Amino acid sequence: MQRILEERELTQEGPTLRPARRGGRGVTVNLAESPLTWLHSRGHLSDVQFDAGERLRADWERAALAPSVTMRWDAVRVKGAGEAGLNPTERQIAAKARFDGAVAAAGPGLADVLWRVVCAGEALPDAERSLAWPARSGKLVLKLALDRVAGFYRIG
Repeated sequence: MQRILEERELTQEGPTLRPARRGGRGVTVNLAESPLTWLHSRGHLSDVQFDAGERLRADWERAALAPSVTMRWDAVRVKGAGEAGLNPTERQIAAKARFDGAVAAAGPGLADVLWRVVCAGEALPDAERSLAWPARSGKLVLKLALDRVAGFYRIG
């Protein structure tokens, strides 16, 4: 896979979407790392579907749902919109509730491919293989799931 490297500004919450400022802290990000980015850059996902997937993954990261080796005592470092006045624990609980709501809105038949590709970063062919689906069927199912998630997040 081709790497698309870009320098981003590094803040206390993590990498931002804006380029690194001169003299500021920066980090190199591979934009082609996400399967969603790969699909979107090739025209397989609409902007609304891509934004819905990114919102879902942001909630997954805010809720700290990724597997970890040991207990983590650090605060969740992802800043969120509309969460002013909440402490870190309340933000994490709110993100978990949004994530659960979005996955429930996608439905039980679509949630598995949605989680594998959007949250776990699994490539679409690998997700199709592990779910025992026919080749090239995952893209259609993923698009349907992202449309439902977009409806949940009121994107579009």
